[in-house]
Amino acid sequence: MADSAKLRYDLRKQLKILSGIRGSGTELISLYLTPGYPIAEASNKLKAEHGQASNIKSKSTRDNVQAALSKIIQWLKMFREPPPTGMAVFCGNISKDPGRPDVQLFSIVPPEPLRTQFYRCDSTFVLDPLEDILAVKDTYGLIVMDGREATIATLRGKNTNIVRRLHSTAHAKIRKGGQSARRFERLIEESIELYYKRIGAALDEIFVGMQNLKGIIVGGPGPAKEDFVKMSPFNYQLKILGVLDTGYTEEYGVKELTDKAASVITEQGTIKEKKLVDSFVKEVVQGGLAAYGEKEVREALEAGKVETLLVSEKLEWKKAKFKCSNCGREEEKLVKETLDYDDNCGGKMRFVEAKDVADELLALAELKGVKIEMISADTSEGAQFLNSFFGMGAFLRYR
Repeated sequence: MADSAKLRYDLRKQLKILSGIRGSGTELISLYLTPGYPIAEASNKLKAEHGQASNIKSKSTRDNVQAALSKIIQWLKMFREPPPTGMAVFCGNISKDPGRPDVQLFSIVPPEPLRTQFYRCDSTFVLDPLEDILAVKDTYGLIVMDGREATIATLRGKNTNIVRRLHSTAHAKIRKGGQSARRFERLIEESIELYYKRIGAALDEIFVGMQNLKGIIVGGPGPAKEDFVKMSPFNYQLKILGVLDTGYTEEYGVKELTDKAASVITEQGTIKEKKLVDSFVKEVVQGGLAAYGEKEVREALEAGKVETLLVSEKLEWKKAKFKCSNCGREEEKLVKETLDYDDNCGGKMRFVEAKDVADELLALAELKGVKIEMISADTSEGAQFLNSFFGMGAFLRYR
């Protein structure tokens, strides 16, 4: 949805800014608060750190650390509790002039709940937990099984969570006297079928209706996994993305399947992006319901014609305003770098201000309730979209 894509885009921009900040010493503070963490407790810990900071030998580092801590403590007074997804606070001296410190505070409310609570003082801001959230987009179901047991888990980003274990007694049956071989085999077959149906019912219960579920990956030793998939005793809405060999069926089997599933997951993302960009290119070539370029896409959004907005994650275009130093003439241009240039009158066109094109298009799409798809630049299709269509396009409802 537009909200989710916009939040992720904003977070990506903020992280880019924060990653470029360097402290002259270990004076940049990172504070992560998980949902529901007591604000008073966090403030008390920071006050204790403020006292400990008086032992720092370097006067400039000591002053900057204590100033940053004081700023965070004061800022936290505005909150009774963290937002529903938690928050990350970054504060420190960002000035490159040692004689003129500039202590700035940045706060981020992530689009997904924070799972990490910590305080760190270093020469750079700690961004890993937020970068992990940014990487998390989809959920995958995992199942490792053989003829005797099955373990079902979820995979989201780097986090796996085991949610169900099932066991079969089919292969533990002992043949009793008087049973014919055929009757015994039939009982075994019925037990195996019942076992597979129990697994299918568990998959339905766990995964049908799960938000952002992209599909299920099946693993395990031996032929049971293939037989299970062939039987398909689960809801037709559940998509099997791959069947992979693993040596185990318990926790280690889940870990093994997670490692092997990376290629399947990458392929799924690539396939989705390829279909999306290929469909867009086809519409453009045929003169169909598609538009690209800043002017065309903006006009279509303003007119309410856009069904889906496509924006490259690497879009760097800015709408910049320049003013002539000689005649005062003003001009707007789409640029990647805001460099001054010569005017025809002999003056110099000086940079005045700039706005990110992506920010404006995403905000407009959000206002209009338009679906947003962020296109990576890591695939050949994503690179084509960025280079050939300026990284901005739209599927239209009508012309």
